[in-house]
Amino acid sequence: MELALEEARAAGDRGEVPIGAVVVLDGTVIARSGNRTRELNDITAHAEVAAIRMACEALGQERLTGADLYVTLEPCTMCAAAISFARIRRLYYGAEDPKGGAVDSGVRFYAQPTCHHAPEVYSGMSEMEAAEILRGFFQGKRD
Repeated sequence: MELALEEARAAGDRGEVPIGAVVVLDGTVIARSGNRTRELNDITAHAEVAAIRMACEALGQERLTGADLYVTLEPCTMCAAAISFARIRRLYYGAEDPKGGAVDSGVRFYAQPTCHHAPEVYSGMSEMEAAEILRGFFQGKRD
């Protein structure tokens, strides 16, 4: 999770919403990214999607069966779907997102009967630090 927090900080330094994600397979980091929506002018360039894309490219395949994803904020609906479609084994996330989250908040994507694959979900990983990075970023925007 520390690497995901590093990616979140780097995203914030670039002016992106500070969210970071890391994909791990067999104990090896195969991809890591922070949000890049503003940099790439791409609303789909969330940290999770970017890291999944990088991991799939690195492995030369569309699925990440057996891989784990660490992300600093509860994934939104788009990211939850990407995680499901990529067949991520385990999702570890930091801070909850009551407004935009879709795992334990909002639509609870993985609990829906139309969800084909639900990863094991572990929440609250470095939750306070992840939340503080986000709070600090948005406080800076308001000041």
